[in-house]
Amino acid sequence: MKVAAIVPAAGAGTRLKSKTQKPYINLDGKPILARTLTALSRNKNITEILVSVSKDKLDKAQREIIEKYNIKKTTLVIGGKKRSDSVYNALKAVSKDVDYILIHDGIRPFITDKFIEDLLKQSSRFNAVVAAVPVKPTLKFVNKNGFIKSTPSRECLWEAQTPQVFRRGLIEKAYKVARKKKITATDDSSLVERIGVKPKIIMGSYSNIKITTKEDLELAKILLKEFL
Repeated sequence: MKVAAIVPAAGAGTRLKSKTQKPYINLDGKPILARTLTALSRNKNITEILVSVSKDKLDKAQREIIEKYNIKKTTLVIGGKKRSDSVYNALKAVSKDVDYILIHDGIRPFITDKFIEDLLKQSSRFNAVVAAVPVKPTLKFVNKNGFIKSTPSRECLWEAQTPQVFRRGLIEKAYKVARKKKITATDDSSLVERIGVKPKIIMGSYSNIKITTKEDLELAKILLKEFL
């Protein structure tokens, strides 16, 4: 099994209200993106890592992330305006002999090698696997005027995470169809669903947070003490 990891990391720090782009924000002295890439690079089945960054951050990412932390197997590509653009640009740069594509958010640093291995093992049985966790709060369907329409049962509701792993031909087809129909998505598995494939849910972790707000960053500082 040859696996390429794609890491979209061109996002801004808008919700964090930071002048620094989210991937480069320090988490206990080390950029979030560096922590994420280090975790991915340790996996023996991941043969290459394609990291999508904004064009103006190519030099910064190379010097302050890749070189400074000696992260192997990594190539930078230019990201797009939207997450799906960044993933698509990286897909085009994947080596021809790769069998599976693992897509992981650059700002989810709390992944382990064992978790990655579990996902990859399941991907050999299923064409598409998605890390996810059952939702804890009660969710509401609300109309545009702010009134509750219905309350869905929590039993069938899961919060999608990354990594998400796909057979290469499948995710490439999903993205080609999406580009042709001008569909964008913040979740890669939703594009696979659109072409008639039902991904398999794999239990993720409530610690596998995506750091997008100040509250997330504070929680990450607490989790880091347990993670190390």
